[in-house]
Amino acid sequence: MDISINFISGIMHIDKYLTLIVQQYGILTYLILFSIIFLETGLVITPFLPGDTVLFAAGALAGIGSMNIFTLIVVGYFASLLGDIANYYIGRMIGNKILEKEK
Repeated sequence: MDISINFISGIMHIDKYLTLIVQQYGILTYLILFSIIFLETGLVITPFLPGDTVLFAAGALAGIGSMNIFTLIVVGYFASLLGDIANYYIGRMIGNKILEKEK
């Protein structure tokens, strides 16, 4: 139980741990950021993820030289674009079915 609570707390407050994540995981940090941004924009059930806060914190880290700003921009762009496309297709597939059940 403690593991799941710690995991959720870590995800919700990832901006506080981002410096530590960059130090420990290096380039895999961009994959973590991609996942958070993609899931926040791509899935209807995960809007609680701290995507904007993480982008602000990552931008601050890029400003001090801990992260590459150009890689961060590309990762953020493609994560949000692919998340938006995924969300569109999810809505297209199940949106009409949900509306038809309400009638």
